Amino acid sequence: MSRGGEMVYIPDDSDFSSFRDQCESLEGWHCRYNKAGVTVWSQGQEESCSVQKIKTRISCKDVPAETLYDVLHDTRYRKKWDSNMIETYDIGRLTVNADVGYYSWKCPSPLKNRDFVTLRSWLPLGNDYMIINYSVKHPKYPPRKDFVRAVSLQTGYLIKANGDRACVLYYLTQVDPRGSLPKWVVNRVSQFVAPKAMKKIYKAGLKYPEWKRKHDPEYKPWVYPEQNTLPSVSLAELSVQHADSLENIDETGLPEDHLSTSDHEA
Repeated sequence: MSRGGEMVYIPDDSDFSSFRDQCESLEGWHCRYNKAGVTVWSQGQEESCSVQKIKTRISCKDVPAETLYDVLHDTRYRKKWDSNMIETYDIGRLTVNADVGYYSWKCPSPLKNRDFVTLRSWLPLGNDYMIINYSVKHPKYPPRKDFVRAVSLQTGYLIKANGDRACVLYYLTQVDPRGSLPKWVVNRVSQFVAPKAMKKIYKAGLKYPEWKRKHDPEYKPWVYPEQNTLPSVSLAELSVQHADSLENIDETGLPEDHLSTSDHEA
């Protein structure tokens, strides 16, 4: 997403428009999974699959688009539903609709866990919403020894209203995991991990209104920027996170039979 690959910048309308087009287009995408209201597509060469694009879509009945938008922003609530997350927090704000944040997640055993530092930007468009991010470097948050620092080339959500009480959620991601992964891992992402993650988000949307009523119901800094108390971050403090400057590990030899049973749940 980073233009020219060198300068950190805040995405503009053309970036959001391009992201939306990628979510809604079927051209060049290969369907990998289609069951129970969840569809997964991939794009890219099978053999160079470590940086494949993956796109998923789920229809969410009884969840308004604005509710799902809140769910995806609310880091406090994320701890309730994202069981793969180890830690997430906001580092600082850039503008009223852009910030820098940290996220780490559990990879299926025996793979090493990964983490990211990303520049995130969001755009409400009437009843539809978009949130997109890409990886950046922040001097105070360098790679850690206990994680492999991965790179988000482009990741994001498109939430499209489908009437007043329903929506369609798209999730599109192109990530360099900084490791040569076994083929079974890539297959598992499209067949198990991605569908399971989308169902989790949907269920989180169903439960969010009740949870939010008990946890600072008026506090939504992603909607009301005047509530944002994060320290300001300057673009000059950031640089683009290039994958080739990070450690690259070879995990191709790891066998699939070491996976824990929870990783097999669809």
